[in-house]
Amino acid sequence: MMGFMQIMNSWMIIFPIIVVLYYFFRKKYKRQVISSTIFWEEAMRETKASPYLKKLQKNALLFLQVAALLLFVFALMNPYRTSSVITGQQVIFVVDTSASMLAGKDESLFDLHKKELQKLVDQAEGKEITVVATGNQPNVIIRNEKKVNAVKQAIEQLEITYESAHMSNVLDVVQSFIGTLPTSVYIFTDVLDKAAIPVSSENVSWNVFGQEESLENVSITKFAAMQQNDEKTLLIQITNETNEEQTVELAVNDENNKVINESVKIAGKSSVNHVMTNTNIGELLKASISTRDDYRQDNVAYTVLRQPAVEIQLDVDMHVLVQKGFASVYDDVVYLNQSDTNGEGKSLLVTNKVAHLNDHQPILLFGRDDTEAKEVNLLASSSNHALFNFSPLDDIYVQSVYAPFEDFEVIATVGEHPFIQLSDKGDIIVLTDIQTTDWAMHPVFPLFLWSTIQHVSTQSDYIGAFHPKQNASIVVPQKEWSIYDQEGQFVHAFSGKQFIAPEKPGIYEMQTDDEKRMFTVDLSLEEKMIQQGETYQIGALQAAREMQQEHAILLWFIPFILVLLLVEWEVQRRRGFTN
Repeated sequence: MMGFMQIMNSWMIIFPIIVVLYYFFRKKYKRQVISSTIFWEEAMRETKASPYLKKLQKNALLFLQVAALLLFVFALMNPYRTSSVITGQQVIFVVDTSASMLAGKDESLFDLHKKELQKLVDQAEGKEITVVATGNQPNVIIRNEKKVNAVKQAIEQLEITYESAHMSNVLDVVQSFIGTLPTSVYIFTDVLDKAAIPVSSENVSWNVFGQEESLENVSITKFAAMQQNDEKTLLIQITNETNEEQTVELAVNDENNKVINESVKIAGKSSVNHVMTNTNIGELLKASISTRDDYRQDNVAYTVLRQPAVEIQLDVDMHVLVQKGFASVYDDVVYLNQSDTNGEGKSLLVTNKVAHLNDHQPILLFGRDDTEAKEVNLLASSSNHALFNFSPLDDIYVQSVYAPFEDFEVIATVGEHPFIQLSDKGDIIVLTDIQTTDWAMHPVFPLFLWSTIQHVSTQSDYIGAFHPKQNASIVVPQKEWSIYDQEGQFVHAFSGKQFIAPEKPGIYEMQTDDEKRMFTVDLSLEEKMIQQGETYQIGALQAAREMQQEHAILLWFIPFILVLLLVEWEVQRRRGFTN
């Protein structure tokens, strides 16, 4: 948009008009050779009889002079242009780098957001700019930077990390950066509920850019493989988020490039659990579906075919719900009296007797026999431990819990009370009795028992399934471990029991001097579902697109005026000043 600061100087347009009029009335002579003055009077009469418009001949000097005067008058009117600017003293950009940002029709939402970010950076010139990428541990890409080129380069280098956004953690970090300064915050994500925006300050403008397109998606939401005796069983759960029935081509590959192909039909807005049995396939498995949708990253899943513990030893005093739960996920369950257990071996012992924690075999302690439970009547919540990847504790009611063990890691809570703990040697302790909770009534209970079997499995080269960049505790020797992908490329190293999973989905191997472990990385369920969001603004601070800034452009015209004058002088010199 353009305007003029000194519009009253427009009266000077009279000067180029005067020049044009001068050329109207200026006599134009031409050289003419005559043999006698007898025709002189006729020639002079011919020049006087020419119409005014014919006297306005094609003259380079006329055009140059008029152009120079017009530019001079235009400059005196002091023209300016307006552009949108971002308000506030600082600007904070939040960029969602989760896997779902790769969804889109012609172009991914992530790429579209990066282009919009580059435009906004130009509008924030001169202000302090901070760029934060999402994640469980938000990544501050650049902090209080005023150089536009540096910010643009940092934005251009942003990449998808596949980790869930954990937007609540990111907003906490943003709040700490705001302080008391007037701030414009721009959040580039797919969907963010307005209720999640902290609108406590009047000096902040929250601008959210969401996924406004309606996208179609079909995904592999679960993939598991189990071998019992000689029978191999694969479970693939496929979810159709579209309104129409979809037919997908399912393929399962192993490490030897052996492929199993099947067609699967899924009704609209539903899921199907597809089972393959007696499959002659390897151990490192990749499932993929071929379908037309707008999000490809959730069309692939990974798992490792594994055998559970050689034996599940179940204390006969355990509640019948626990017995039935294990029977639903594992065939070979052995029921033992206390006198039958010798505390040795690698079989999983399920009991409520605390004394067995000193045994040399893995234990699932369900309740305690050495103390009384305390009534709480609250809902349980789970951490990001790998044990809950397939069985999150959502809406699980717990009436009472036992006192926790000291120095054991807490991986699930009931309110502020520990609910599930993990011992130093990998034992799992559930601090409640199954009859004092509705856990057994939920479909995730058998999945928790199945995950428990995998956690304490005697197959020592598999440690579990994780989400991208998941920070988890694992039971491994205290050594230096190196992580490699399936192509043998080094990813990173760590030591101890606390490790961070790689960011890209796939099958990985961690190695030390004399040991190996396998694990898989798969997208979280949150990143396998596509939601339609919206773009909106919240906050009292004036929006960037509503504030216009004036930029004078007078200096732009001075070089053009000087060039025109030089060209006019050269034309006049070539034609001769006497002319």
